[in-house]
Amino acid sequence: MRDCFEVRDYDAAGRIGELTVPRAGVTVETPALLPVINPHLQTIAPSELEREFGAEMLITNGYIFYGSDDYRERALDEGLHDLFDFSGAIMTDSGSFQLAEYGDIDVDTPEILQFQRDIGSDIGTPVDIPTPPDASREQAEQELAETETALEVAEGVDVGEMLVNAPIQGSTHLDLREAAAAHAYTTDLDVFPVGAVVPLLNDYRYDDMVDVVAAAKRGLGADAPVHLFGAGHPMMFALAVAVGCDLFDSAAYALYARDDRYLTVRGTKQLPDMDYFPCSCPVCTSHEPSDVRERADDERETLLARHNLHVTYAELRRVKQAIREGTLLDLVDERARSHPTMLDGYRAMLEYVDQLEETDPVRKDSFFHTSAESARRPEVLRHHERLDRLPVDGEEILLSEGAKNRGFDATWRLKPPFGPFPRHLSKTYPLTAQVPDRLSREAYEAAADGIARLVDANPGTAFTVAHFDWPESALARLPELPLVDLTEEDAN
Repeated sequence: MRDCFEVRDYDAAGRIGELTVPRAGVTVETPALLPVINPHLQTIAPSELEREFGAEMLITNGYIFYGSDDYRERALDEGLHDLFDFSGAIMTDSGSFQLAEYGDIDVDTPEILQFQRDIGSDIGTPVDIPTPPDASREQAEQELAETETALEVAEGVDVGEMLVNAPIQGSTHLDLREAAAAHAYTTDLDVFPVGAVVPLLNDYRYDDMVDVVAAAKRGLGADAPVHLFGAGHPMMFALAVAVGCDLFDSAAYALYARDDRYLTVRGTKQLPDMDYFPCSCPVCTSHEPSDVRERADDERETLLARHNLHVTYAELRRVKQAIREGTLLDLVDERARSHPTMLDGYRAMLEYVDQLEETDPVRKDSFFHTSAESARRPEVLRHHERLDRLPVDGEEILLSEGAKNRGFDATWRLKPPFGPFPRHLSKTYPLTAQVPDRLSREAYEAAADGIARLVDANPGTAFTVAHFDWPESALARLPELPLVDLTEEDAN
């Protein structure tokens, strides 16, 4: 068991945890954002990130310091914490990004890890090979082998109290991602970044991102903190956390600001197109878009970067509160409506409902059926799986959306999307779910699947289904049973 990470709360595969960073002497609450700091171009000073935005952790590129005439000796003499005037945890990258961009770097894993330790990094990174999405299997396997060799080399480097990342590669070959994660987990390294996902995020391929993360999670244990490298847009935090990510690093707050782009939880807006700021952060409540547009380039950039950080940290706090309340999937559902590809990502995540259900709490305060996707949530799966355990008393049972019928030995309630359950469970979670009157086809189909499971588990019992005008697609999923359409019965 890794003693640097402890989970406090779960919702789906999302979690609030504590990452202990011994070299910094701090414990970081996750999910956490790591603003990216480029020493040559600091839009907002690290001390301000800590003081005003509550940043507990930063990330900077150790390879930039390694090759910098301006900063190498200063970093070695002063250490990153004094250089940045930052008391939280600092993670450093190794130059793998430059390796992916330019094809070569002039440092190897032992040298760069030792350098990261010498400049005071709290979490260092070996030289892994970021294989881009859609690479051939041959390329992915070859480069993954090099990454795994780097991890094995990293285990032998004396890094003192510095934690070390174990990047997970494998391109979009999901079996390779899972195997890479399983291999990384067998090492004595500490944090597990899922690498080379930035191209997916840049192309709005949120479904592929979910597939990659879900595959990596299958290879890792619960005590493995997962970092989604390069994922800093607040629109996708809820989705990424729900599938199991704990750490995010963001240069987006600064990069987008330089391009006059304004972050929101529903996407990105262009400052020249804005008449109103739809935000209540200090920047937006004290400035109008026209005012910000008229500022000098550096001042405009700083104002936008500050807004971008405010909205980003606010969304992370919103995600944490949703985990505490058990409403994370409600938030994911809401965010999924902001862009068609976000909806693709949400639907892809629900393909892994078995994984989500493993850590999803059995008890929560509420279940809101707000979309067709709600019928595929872990709570519905869990109810169906538990139907096998529920005792069925009697030879003839009515499963009804209506009232009891004394002509049967017992009447069970029937409620889409869950399906059948004994009436005495009506006040138990999640059967207290709030559902709309106009249910989706998928909700009825899920209920029909629950009926089929109950019937299959009780072959000696005769069941009758009484329903209110279910769609044909749901009725077709039922076994051969007597059916009563309550709508027609009432009409007669």
